[in-house]
This record gives sequence, structure tokens and C-alpha cells, in this order.
Amino acid sequence: MGRGTDAIVIGAGIMGAAIAFELARAGRDVTIVDRLGAPGHGSTSSSSAIVRFNYSTFDGVATSWEAKHCWEGWPEHLGDHGGPLARFCRTGMIVLDTPQVPQARAATLLARAGVPFEEWGPGELRARVPGIDAGAYWPPKSIDDDEFFEEAAHELGALFMPDAGFVDDPQLATQNLVTGAQRSGASLILNRTVVEVLREHGRTGGVRLSDGIALTAPVVVNAAGPWSGRLNQLAGVGGDFSIAVRPLRQEVHHLAAPPGFNGGGLGPSIADMDLGTYLRAGPGDTILVGGTEPACDELEWVDDPDEANPSVTSSSFARQVTRAARRLSTLRVPVAAQGVAGVYDVSDDWTPIYDRTELDGYYVAMGTSGNQFKNAPLVGRFLATLIDQVQAGHDHDGDPIRYRGEHTANVINLGAFSRKRARNADSSGTVLG
Repeated sequence: MGRGTDAIVIGAGIMGAAIAFELARAGRDVTIVDRLGAPGHGSTSSSSAIVRFNYSTFDGVATSWEAKHCWEGWPEHLGDHGGPLARFCRTGMIVLDTPQVPQARAATLLARAGVPFEEWGPGELRARVPGIDAGAYWPPKSIDDDEFFEEAAHELGALFMPDAGFVDDPQLATQNLVTGAQRSGASLILNRTVVEVLREHGRTGGVRLSDGIALTAPVVVNAAGPWSGRLNQLAGVGGDFSIAVRPLRQEVHHLAAPPGFNGGGLGPSIADMDLGTYLRAGPGDTILVGGTEPACDELEWVDDPDEANPSVTSSSFARQVTRAARRLSTLRVPVAAQGVAGVYDVSDDWTPIYDRTELDGYYVAMGTSGNQFKNAPLVGRFLATLIDQVQAGHDHDGDPIRYRGEHTANVINLGAFSRKRARNADSSGTVLG
């Protein structure tokens, strides 16, 4: 048994949903396939969904700035929807200055992309964030190290981006996109695993699912998140990739916000690579706390995403929340660990791969977990543009496609996300990209 379609998108997380939405809206017959029982239930469900603009390349900054406008006008982006919608919460974001991400370099990229920002000194930082410690503790240290609690020798400043924020419900945002794709005629197949990538005359022919059904299509998009590497092996691609991806287990912890932090509304997100953590406001006067992969911590790489521990651990909770409490002096650290655990799809330089492959008709949107949720609306447009032009014969490897933002007019070089690119030497080497 089998059936034909124009394009198959593997993965119904935020990336696959956005890609399917744009392909279907452009008039393609699209089938979305996911191994789980509902859209957005994989790594997307663990996303902090922060919308920020501090990346290590101009193309990364320009992508996030353009995507912000899509989130801000979410109903208009989706068109006729008719159901409950995810909401963009504008809170602003503070990025503390560290040697790993020099403030001057970040400010230059933000200014070039047209992103509004303010430069704060230690006094402004203390005035704007109740209870914050402006001390510089670089480099991050283990909480078991006696030096972790030593006094700071000097203070640090920060960049503040007032237009940053977060999306309040990442699963709902994913469902919004899937619903939009379905309204344009897309089909959704859940609880099925891809067991074979089909070939026809040396190019993509479709996929075979775990129930034996074959879906034929000239275009297949790998947006499978932590399972993307495994899917590439099935497709027999990756031999010409200069950038690899690996699954990485991560945790984000939830706890009561420190007194006054949310100020009756929602406090700002804070990127604190000086101590090795980040946080954002949550519902009901809470905050979410995650890590920025400091060198003093051992990362939890996994061979099989299906075997990763799905529960938060007391050790990770203590590590990340203690760091947050070092920065916010009035934060109370609870005894019981609460939060979510998930598996990221991480590239060598924490920059995603949005590209074609050596198998004609087979495309990838991978290495996205942790720092690309915010860019999903634009990633959908990137892949739709890439597929249209490459399928029509354009040599993207030799002449990288440029995408002009509808809202910002910034020109983004899609070659910055090539599978064959040089490793991003300016990357922070962390989730911040």
C-alpha cells in the first residue's frame, strides 16, 4: 500500500510544523509524519521558547529579528485560524557581559541588523533588576568548588534588548502551525516511525513507515530533531557534511520567582554566561532556569534519544538553580526539583543546518534544538524558498540563496546554515549560539 504527495516533512515539532505550513500555503500537497501522538510533544515540549536576538553571526541575528515580527503578529502570520493561539510575551532580555561573548561584538551585530538595544553599566543593572548581583565571576565554576562562593573582584555590565521575550506555549504554537498547514490541505500522520528512505532513479522517492505504508514524494524534509542523525543514516546522507549533530540531554527547572522580580508583570529574561545559566519569567510569578553548558560541567551526550532519562535530576537542579541564586540574591532554592527534561539536537558549533543534501530532493532542518525555537516561522520560509529554487535547478552549494526579510528587509545568506560551511569560529560554543 502507498500513496503519493508533493512533499513529506518528518517531524511535527516546531520546525517541521513551520516548514509544512509554508510548503502547504505555497500550494504543495504536504504530508507530516511524526513518531509521537501529537504535534510539539518531542523536544519542542521542553523548550523555554525565548525570543532573543543575541547570536554570534549577522545572519543569526537578522533571522531572529525577522522572526520576532512573525511572533508579534502571530494571528496575521497564520491567517484564518479560528482556534486558541500562542502568545508572544514582550519582556526584554538582559545579556551579561563575558569574555566569551564580548559586548562590543554583540552590539555591532545588533546595530547592523537594526535591533534596538541599550548598554547598561553595573549601576543601571542593579537599578533595573531587584536583588541582582552585578559581580563578575568568570569563568563559571562548579558549585562544589570553594571558589564558586568567593567575592567578585569587579563588576560587569550588560546589553538590554527591550523587544525580546518568549512564546507562552510552545506546544500550542506548534499546533497552530499544523492546523494552518491542514487548512491548506496538509495531512498529518502520527504514531508512525520512518523505517526507510526510498530512492527512485538516484534521488529521493519518499519514505516507508513502520506500518508498512510507503509514501512517495519528490521532496523529503528531515526535521526530526534529536532523531535527525538517525534519519540521515537511513537516507545514506551526511558524507559531505562538514558539521555534525549529536543528541544532548538537557534540563530546565521551574521555581518561584524572587520577590519583586516580576514586578506585578513579567520580569526580563537573563543570559548569564558569567555563571553558566539563563532564566526567564514563567506563569504565576515563577521563573524557568536553564544552563549554558559551562566548561566546568560535563555534558550529557546520548547515543539514543529514546533511552534518555525523561525526569529532572536533583544534581542538575542544584547546579543550575544555585547559580541563578548566586546572581539573584533573594531567590529561594526549594528542596524538591521541578522542571522538564528533554533531548536537544546540537550541531558542532550550535548553529543549525538548513540545507539540501547530496541526495537530490532530501533536505534537512537539523541542529536546531535549544536556540532555534524563536526562528521557526522564518525557518519555514527558508526551507520553502530553498526547496522551490533547488528543485528548479538552482545550485545552492555554489551560489547560496539570499532571503530578504518581509518585515525588516535584512538580507540573510542561507549559506550561513550550509551543511558544508566552515565551523563558526565566533560561536560561544553554547546554547546561545
